[in-house]
Amino acid sequence: QVHVVESGGGWVQAGGSLRLSCAASGRTFSTYTMAWFRQAPGKEREFVATIRWSGGRSYSIDYADSVKGRFAISRDNAKNTVYLQMNSLKPEDTAVYYCAANSRITSAAMKSLVEYDYWGQGTQVTVSS
Repeated sequence: QVHVVESGGGWVQAGGSLRLSCAASGRTFSTYTMAWFRQAPGKEREFVATIRWSGGRSYSIDYADSVKGRFAISRDNAKNTVYLQMNSLKPEDTAVYYCAANSRITSAAMKSLVEYDYWGQGTQVTVSS
C-alpha cells in the first residue's frame, strides 16, 4: 500500500497564495503519477493538476482549465513529496484538496478519479471574498 498525507491548507484572502504538500510512501515514487483533486460541499470531486513520469528524468504536467496560469504542481522525489503552489486564489477555489497517487506508468495524462489507486484524507482550503 501507498500512504498519502496532505498538508498546508488553511484560510487566505482572495488574491493570496498557499502551498500544499503531499507526502507519499513508495520505493518507486519517482515514477508514480501524482495528482491533486478538490471537492466543495455538495459537489463532485474534480481534477486540478497532475504530474507524471515520461521517461528518464522528464515529467509531464497537465492542469484543469480553471487553474491554468494560477496553480503550479511540482515534485521533490528525494523527499517523496508533491506540491501544489496556488496563487491568485479565488473564493471558488474553496474546497477540500486531495492528493492522489497511481503507481502504474502511463503515457497519457490521468484526470479521472477511477485512475488513481491511493488517496490522502484531504486538507481544507478556504478563500474569503
